[in-house]
Amino acid sequence: MASSIGMMDSAYFVGRNELLTWINNRLQLNLSRIEEAASGAVQCQMMDMTYPGVVPMHKVNFDAKTEYDMIQNYKVLQDVFNKLKIEKHIEVGRLVKGRPLDNLEFLQWLKRYCDSVNGGIMNENYNPVERRSSKGGKDRTVKGLKNSKSLQTNTMNQSGSGDSLRSKQLRSSGGAEGANASAEIQALSKQVSDLKLSMDHLEKERDFYFAKLRDIEILCQASELEDDPMSLAIKKILYAADAKGSALDEAQDFLNEVMHGGEGEGEGENEGEAEAEAEA
Repeated sequence: MASSIGMMDSAYFVGRNELLTWINNRLQLNLSRIEEAASGAVQCQMMDMTYPGVVPMHKVNFDAKTEYDMIQNYKVLQDVFNKLKIEKHIEVGRLVKGRPLDNLEFLQWLKRYCDSVNGGIMNENYNPVERRSSKGGKDRTVKGLKNSKSLQTNTMNQSGSGDSLRSKQLRSSGGAEGANASAEIQALSKQVSDLKLSMDHLEKERDFYFAKLRDIEILCQASELEDDPMSLAIKKILYAADAKGSALDEAQDFLNEVMHGGEGEGEGENEGEAEAEAEA
């Protein structure tokens, strides 16, 4: 099933809002951007909901922030794919970078696959929150916060006389630090704006080329061109699986075979006509 989902499949026309709604409703999350699923934890739990008990959720880190931690999540996901014999290559290097298009396409594929297994019906017996807390991570976090507060209280009690001096030092250096913080915020805001513009540009470019491919597909499906060798060769490229790298070679071999076959038939007909004329 996975290898048959080509780039022209309707799955790759699903919008980000639909994907976010799908994720949030099923896993009881509150994602607002596709990039928030870059850690691979969401994908692991989607597979856990589709195949209950197959994913070792105790190994999935929903708090993964570093690329190393994210890669560990994708290793879990790849192991699940291998166990289920799902032929899908995961572009881990691109996904962990948080690239919107790469994460969008992978989630589009994942939704198409999960819907093909369960018919798009939500598993009502699945408790996503309970499965995520199976590690006990939440309890450890709360305990850590309590220990941290206790340590802060002891430190404050032991250093009461030094607080006044530190307050004066902070006030004297507060102006410079505030200016630096303001400059840093402005730089980060500009960076965010640039990234948004870049993302919008990439989305428009993607939609543009998808529209071109769709026009080509409609043209090749026209009744007068449907059996044309060139149309058939183009369809081989359009409908090739995303993991297949030899679609162009296959299409060229097909055209060469048709062309050489036609030349052979033409030569045979010419020879027959020449023989007929000689006998006459």
